[in-house]
Amino acid sequence: MNPDDAALALGEPSMVAPSVPGLILDAPYGVQFAIAALLIALIWSLVEIVRKLIQLEKARKEADKFEKVFWSGQALDELYQALSQRRNGGLASVFVVAMREWKRSTENENGQPAARPMPGVQGRIEAVANVALSRDAEGLGRGSSILSIVAATAPLIGLFGLAWGLMSAFQAAAGSDATLAVLAPGAAQGLFTAALGWFVAVPAKVFSLKLDVERARYTARLKRFSDEFSAILSRQLDRAA
Repeated sequence: MNPDDAALALGEPSMVAPSVPGLILDAPYGVQFAIAALLIALIWSLVEIVRKLIQLEKARKEADKFEKVFWSGQALDELYQALSQRRNGGLASVFVVAMREWKRSTENENGQPAARPMPGVQGRIEAVANVALSRDAEGLGRGSSILSIVAATAPLIGLFGLAWGLMSAFQAAAGSDATLAVLAPGAAQGLFTAALGWFVAVPAKVFSLKLDVERARYTARLKRFSDEFSAILSRQLDRAA
């Protein structure tokens, strides 16, 4: 057995691979700061991912429920009376604001049908529907920028930890022979921080793109319904003219 094998067999401390917690606890302050920042960013991004996925799923279910009722043949006035008494979002919000503007423009002060609709009603209905649509889409996008920020900054924080770890390793080797046992801990700490940076950035970027796609798809659904409902009201205006 050669001396190196004997040292390994005896479990010489300098040759035993350190654990990850040991690397973190023994790391210099700059590396520990980078690791702490990355762990906070990881938790923050995971919370935001779960929150946005739940929000999107809830919005889709509410949209499905509303469309099922809307296309079931129920009278629009009855549906409006039921929805106008509560807070709405998504398709229901677009419907309520459009119907409210419709009633203001086609009914008199007593709530009876006016002899002639007010001019420009079609443009106002489309305008208020677009405002409701934009407000709902903006609510879905609120907070998503966190994921883009994490995806952009996490690798840079990892590189900062890598540079600090390598700098500490070379400083430790400056007054002695630059052996692997002296350089390895600092290099390992820096490389671990760099890997952690990418580990945090990749899922943040992937889910940021996924959420952008899902939000765009939902916004397009709102737009389609807004156009369809505007066409329905436009036909009603033509019949009343």
